[in-house]
Amino acid sequence: MSAVVTLAVDAMGGDHGLPVTVPAVARILARHPDLHVIMVGEPSALAAALKKEKLDDHPRLALTPASEVVAMDDPVAVALRQKKDSSMRVAINQVKEGRALAAVSAGNTGALMAVSRFVLKTLPGVDRPAICTAIPTAKGHCHMLDLGANVDSEPKHLLQFALMGQAVVRAVDGLSAPRVALLNIGEEDIKGNEQIKEAATLMQQAADLNYAGFVEGNGIFVGDVDVVVCDGFVGNVSLKTMEGAASMIGGMIREEAGRSLLRKLSGLFALPLLRGLKHRLDPERYNGASLVGLNGIVVKSHGGTGVEGFVSALEVAVLEAERNVPALIRDALAPAETS
Repeated sequence: MSAVVTLAVDAMGGDHGLPVTVPAVARILARHPDLHVIMVGEPSALAAALKKEKLDDHPRLALTPASEVVAMDDPVAVALRQKKDSSMRVAINQVKEGRALAAVSAGNTGALMAVSRFVLKTLPGVDRPAICTAIPTAKGHCHMLDLGANVDSEPKHLLQFALMGQAVVRAVDGLSAPRVALLNIGEEDIKGNEQIKEAATLMQQAADLNYAGFVEGNGIFVGDVDVVVCDGFVGNVSLKTMEGAASMIGGMIREEAGRSLLRKLSGLFALPLLRGLKHRLDPERYNGASLVGLNGIVVKSHGGTGVEGFVSALEVAVLEAERNVPALIRDALAPAETS
């Protein structure tokens, strides 16, 4: 880590809360000797969990109290208007007030986006923030957005997503000219609805965008593009389909391996290969979706993730804080705003 970074962590959010967030913070602090963390949560429960992990007197760890928790099924209005002292909101406030460079939460996605947008506001030139995350491909990974923040995006919003995604990839992957593609039902120019066709025209005209054309759903995993842009409705359906397919394939492999003694023995020989495949496709390696377009860094962890998955989300926040991703997005959108 090249500079001191402070993260604010919603310790109570997600399906598991403290049993996941506290061990994950212990691991991230051990990995990054210069990292500081502010953990936000109910004081007595948080203190007990930190003591169990021997973090109660850690010099780079601070505690900030919060009296409420946003439940995974809480309506957005409840999180925004009623639970003003939730661990989620207080963690985001740390970014707003300059005490932290990024906030991380495994809480309710809709609530996190709404609260983050209300507290931090959007960057100049951003009409709508988007959810962006890395997707494994045959050649490494690509970044995909929007994954559910907006379900009725206009062509101009898709252009903004493209510019924001390009800025993220330039920052975190070090690519000077990321290949940006628009998700469509075909690669030919005549394919797609009017929204997609108009968005394609805008992207072709954008001076600082390395637009690579359309990509189909199966092309996401080939690895020939670095950023995949789509409407939030399509993106969320795509993401959930990927997760379901990966889970089904894993279950089928386990089921087939256990059908007979011979297959179990064969499985022993294939174990190194299967372990390698599991590592490459492990969703916890890619956990941590960025809420891009905000005037600050907020990273969403999957609500049901384990400790390693939450560590991955914390790593995303560290990297984006080090590279100052919001400033890069602001710069990327400045030409589009003035044109």
